[in-house]
Amino acid sequence: MLPLSMSIQRKPPLEGVRVVELAGLAPVPFVGLLLADYGASILRIDRPHPLAHTASSPQPTADLLTRRKSSVAVDLKSVDGCALLEAILADVDVLLDPFRPGMLESFSLSPGNLLSKNPRLIIARLTGFRRDGPFAKMAGHDINYLAVSGILSQLGRTEGPPYPPANVLADFAGGGLMCALGILLALFERTASGKGQLVENNMVDGASYLGSMMRYARKTTLWDRSRGKNLLDGGCPWYDVYLCKDGAYMAVGALEPRFFRCLINGLELPELENPTLREDRANWPAIRERFRLRFLERTRLEWEQIFDRTDACCTPVLDQQELEGNGYKQRLPIGLQASPGLIIDNNQSWTSTGLAPGAGGLDMLRQWFGWQVGREIQIVGGGLIKTNTAKL
Repeated sequence: MLPLSMSIQRKPPLEGVRVVELAGLAPVPFVGLLLADYGASILRIDRPHPLAHTASSPQPTADLLTRRKSSVAVDLKSVDGCALLEAILADVDVLLDPFRPGMLESFSLSPGNLLSKNPRLIIARLTGFRRDGPFAKMAGHDINYLAVSGILSQLGRTEGPPYPPANVLADFAGGGLMCALGILLALFERTASGKGQLVENNMVDGASYLGSMMRYARKTTLWDRSRGKNLLDGGCPWYDVYLCKDGAYMAVGALEPRFFRCLINGLELPELENPTLREDRANWPAIRERFRLRFLERTRLEWEQIFDRTDACCTPVLDQQELEGNGYKQRLPIGLQASPGLIIDNNQSWTSTGLAPGAGGLDMLRQWFGWQVGREIQIVGGGLIKTNTAKL
């Protein structure tokens, strides 16, 4: 038998999985992007547009997470549009629902109805707040979901208010990534039962779950102080970011004693070698000031050269423009040796061209079902509808 490294590579793990993504922004498109990068076919359902499915394509929507996706325009406020979507969902694997609670039901597309017609369908619903909590009917964004999860209260400097890390934690990590995990779990379970199911996700619970260690650590010395005064939240001088002479930054994470020794050797601060100094939190402000002044003495490049190939846990803070200019190659987050995902081309690493309503969707419907305009479907009012006489 050939070694695994010499064996013939299989197809991407999700090849053949058909996914319908109801158009939204941020977390649900991220789910679709992740599934597409590992081989799934993604069909986004957009609102109707006068130029959709014509030779004069409309402008792309605001959604940037569109790599490897196709689109059809469908008016879900019309009976014919809903009938078309229902016909599509009768023979696909996954539905991605980005809407607030009750919206799908308002289109007469309740999970119960859809599963009765396609028992293998996996319906992934991603909301911000819990569906059964006090905020269930309220609008919100990442910062709001992070706020009521308890995690936001633990982020930020001690001298200021809680500070959100852009919209990464709730939208993408607690929302999109957790939703993708739920879909994969449901696909795995379906191999045994043969049945799909409803996958419920919300960003509050997702963010809270990501913060499990932070929550537990509140009752230990690791995180038992107020925000910004703990080991990993900016309170510790050897786990922080420092300004350099040229206005750039270095990140320090020298938590373990041997790494700390490497750090102070590089900084040429032998007077800080005594471990009792850093064990006493009363000394932390003085140590931070020593670090601050020392980093200001050299440029980031000079510090990079000093700490290169050492275990000081001291690295440059690289910005996105710098990485792009240096030709940094984006890679998929998970490498599967026998069934790898799809390579991210250089022209897709840093720029998204977006996806226009209707782009590539007719080809996708032809590949999935053999449907054609004028036969099974037709274009009416900038959107597709089911042909009344077609046998779908």
